[in-house]
Amino acid sequence: MEERYDSWPVKAYTYSMIIWGLASLLYGVVISLQLVYPGLNFGEWFSYGRLRPIHTNGGAFGFGLSGIFALSYYMVPRLAKAPLFLPKLAKFNFWLYNLTIAAAVITLHLGFSTTKEYAELEWPIDILVVLFWVFFAVNMLGTILTKTVSKMYVSLWYVIATILGVAVLYIFNNLAVPASLFKSYSLYAGVNDANVQWWYGHNAVAFVFTTPILAIFFYFFPKVTNLPLFSHRLSIVAFWSLVFMYLWTGAHHLIWTPVPDWLQTVAIAFSLMLIAPSWGSVINGYLTMGNNWEQMKTNYLAKFFILGITFYGLQTLQGPSQAIRSISSLIHYTDWVPGHVHMGTMGWFAMTIMASFYYVIPKIYKTDLYSVKLANTHFWLVFTGQIIYSISMWIAGIMQGAMWKATNADGSLKYTFQDSITASYIYWDIRSIGGIIFLAGAIVFAYNIFKTIQQGSQASKVKTEGAV
Repeated sequence: MEERYDSWPVKAYTYSMIIWGLASLLYGVVISLQLVYPGLNFGEWFSYGRLRPIHTNGGAFGFGLSGIFALSYYMVPRLAKAPLFLPKLAKFNFWLYNLTIAAAVITLHLGFSTTKEYAELEWPIDILVVLFWVFFAVNMLGTILTKTVSKMYVSLWYVIATILGVAVLYIFNNLAVPASLFKSYSLYAGVNDANVQWWYGHNAVAFVFTTPILAIFFYFFPKVTNLPLFSHRLSIVAFWSLVFMYLWTGAHHLIWTPVPDWLQTVAIAFSLMLIAPSWGSVINGYLTMGNNWEQMKTNYLAKFFILGITFYGLQTLQGPSQAIRSISSLIHYTDWVPGHVHMGTMGWFAMTIMASFYYVIPKIYKTDLYSVKLANTHFWLVFTGQIIYSISMWIAGIMQGAMWKATNADGSLKYTFQDSITASYIYWDIRSIGGIIFLAGAIVFAYNIFKTIQQGSQASKVKTEGAV
């Protein structure tokens, strides 16, 4: 039965996921150090301003999309009980995708940038992004449309939402007028530009960091625990509620700005409502464990998935609370925000993707994982690194917000902005330590995966030679 499923895209994207993932983490560690040690800004090409968007784009669209593509190519044909729609297109798309990511890295190093968060790539690169996304969509939707089973498991709904959501968001936010080969100007201006940008920016979180990862979680978590999903009905209700509510929340990034108050209020209201469908998925994950919580000790993958969904739950409590005006006035523009973001990317996003590869790679190479001990070591390194990173940034953020708001008896500011920067250095050092520990965990993960692939390839070669 397994032979009917094409494993080439899964294997290929595994390599690009590891390469872009390690590179983006290394960039992240470097820029965290650059904030404290300016001497590490090695010329303009390797300055913080150039490296930071490479880190964010590399993590989200290099590591993230590689993992999402690989795992989608694995689970969608199996859920549809149908072969991949266009295998040759998948191969072509793999090379187009990696060419696009490489072009993004080079152009950002050279300083070609729109300066829009998560949308820094200039228009020629945007066209390549649209092309590889359309090709991916054709293969996934084509496979789903040719499915041989009547039931649509929730993971397929999340894959469809990801495909449509990213397409709409990316195209509309990146509409621009080219001025030269690598310079363009947004079609929007002023408040409209900011509103469209954060409609895109926050929903990039929805349709890259959330919906595809929920698809992955709901497919692989029951597999690794050998337990049926607690409630498919709950997962579907949570899906439709999440997709509807997420699209209205982008303006919560623009509280206390010239964006109209009514729009801010709509975003705040929907942000708070978003807690319900998000926690619908969290509770579904917890209840799937039932009376089998001993697996947290005996099943190394259960730890990854349960901690991953827990970080998702915490993220979706923290995010809506940040939208409340009084809380936003304290923590917005502070280091609290990267602490919040990285709890999601390092805790939920990365841990869920990595755990899924521990399941997939042994399956497609017909071997056992090289080392469960190394996988456990990886878990504790990334868990510890993420906790150190997030907590240090939350403390720094509250401190910064309090210092910026503090006033003397005469109403003058008690601290200068430079005072808050100086007070933040210790927390930035601690953040770097957390990032280095997380990077060490990712290196352990990469080694374990490569050794598993090598082990499986050698066994296959011996078997083939024996048959001859």
